[in-house]
Amino acid sequence: MGKSEKRELISRLTVLLLHLLKWEFQPVRRGASWRLSIANTRDALTDHMADNPSLRSVLEASIDTAYRRARRDAALETGFSESTFPSVCPWSFNQMMDEEFWPEA
Repeated sequence: MGKSEKRELISRLTVLLLHLLKWEFQPVRRGASWRLSIANTRDALTDHMADNPSLRSVLEASIDTAYRRARRDAALETGFSESTFPSVCPWSFNQMMDEEFWPEA
């Protein structure tokens, strides 16, 4: 596993988590573009993990890093206080990746 693969994993996880947070905490702004972004990011993560199976060993730490970034970004993008969002990631990797999973407030 190279550093660039891990950076890409964290980047994609950050995007997914950011959009899931906004989906949950801004229900009036939900739309097709957010749904598409979440679906596309899930697909990209699936492909990236399949191409780099060794990333499984760093998945939990990568989720922690990505969530910290996504939480900060969600606060900046929504104008909500960072404390509005859970301090630790509320979803498992399997939940995040489940096509049927759409968090509700």
